[in-house]
Amino acid sequence: MENNKTQELYRRAKMIIPGGTQLLSKRPEMFAPDQWPAYFSRAEGCEVWDLDGKHYYDMASNGIGACLLGFNDRDISKAVIRRIDSGSMCTLNPPEEVELAELLCDIHPWAERVRFTRTGGETASVAIRIARATTDRSMVAVCGYHGWQDWYLAANLGESDALRGHHLPGLEPFGVPVELRNTTLTFKYNDKEEFKKIMDAYGDKLAAVIMEPCRYNDPEPGFLELVKESTRKYGALLIFDEITIGWRLTYGGAHLKLGASPDMAIFAKALGNGHPIGAVIGTKDAMEGAHKSFISSTYWTESVGPAAALATLQKLKRVKAYEHVAYIGSLITKQWRKCAHTSGLSISAGEGYPCLAHFSFNDENGEILRTLYTQMMLERGFLGTLSIYPTVSHNEKIVEKYSRAIEEVFNNIALLVKKGDLTAYLKGPVAHSGFRRLN
Repeated sequence: MENNKTQELYRRAKMIIPGGTQLLSKRPEMFAPDQWPAYFSRAEGCEVWDLDGKHYYDMASNGIGACLLGFNDRDISKAVIRRIDSGSMCTLNPPEEVELAELLCDIHPWAERVRFTRTGGETASVAIRIARATTDRSMVAVCGYHGWQDWYLAANLGESDALRGHHLPGLEPFGVPVELRNTTLTFKYNDKEEFKKIMDAYGDKLAAVIMEPCRYNDPEPGFLELVKESTRKYGALLIFDEITIGWRLTYGGAHLKLGASPDMAIFAKALGNGHPIGAVIGTKDAMEGAHKSFISSTYWTESVGPAAALATLQKLKRVKAYEHVAYIGSLITKQWRKCAHTSGLSISAGEGYPCLAHFSFNDENGEILRTLYTQMMLERGFLGTLSIYPTVSHNEKIVEKYSRAIEEVFNNIALLVKKGDLTAYLKGPVAHSGFRRLN
């Protein structure tokens, strides 16, 4: 069945919504232009139905990493519906936020204070505002992706407009005041020398160092220790961004597994399993700035977010989600490698945590091959990209179906590579490339 309604609605959207979607990572052009279904009518577990009734297994991002338990998890939905039936917004505050704050501090014994938001990007912004208020400093050093706000994109404001996009390629800073130049510095993950240079030059001016404690791999020995020691030495705050990796490596966040306690940590995405909720947790001293600065928003006081988070954290612990997603990611990675070997394709796979499994084509035409892979997976009923955020809803039966599709697609791509006619089979333009990360 052709996706006529789905594609037509997206064509309409691009006429009235700048960029077509609200999130860069959900633009169809990032996967298979004119083919990727932009909209869903229903989502359950790891299954999706578009507006034309076509069914897909999500072997991609599963809500951009937000639904670690799977879409529309019944336990979470029941908790949310109970809260909605009792009223989700009021002149008074939701009692669930107190219980959630206490639970987060119990899970993270080093933390003593909590503030809540409703999205990941604003969670990072709140943490930076608190850090600046606590230290009375302005500059920030970053390593990773931390949202769309001015404080972060200021890293791409070079000495001249010609250098915009220099540090974080793919993230345009147009609209960010040029006066913010040199307020946000960048360093690459595991690059001790680059980090030392920043600290030597600006350490006593930094309000915070914000970074993901890890992304795809463990830090090199001594790296996190160096970061923590240096921030302590210069009086800057260390903030760990657990928005993506949090809850996937272990219950509570990657930094617990790595044995590194920050001054503050931020969470969102999987915290509410698809329902809007974000959290900034920290030590009493680090969070002191929250008392001084004006940080306030009406919808930070609605009840659905905290209710969803409480149910989510209870279930994540009960089902040991981190163990399951690692297992599923390992199974898929093995199939990528096995099928590539038998088809004769050269890929790189199995590098990094299986909970964020991914692979790449070792070919100069990698972007074309990436588009072909996604196109062929769509034809077989899979939202398939070169990476997957496994969920609790993925199981061996679904992986078996996906494995058969991988074998077919890799064999077909291998034949096209041999013929040297890669674009002939494309049904649309080559997918757009995203931004390059620091970690």
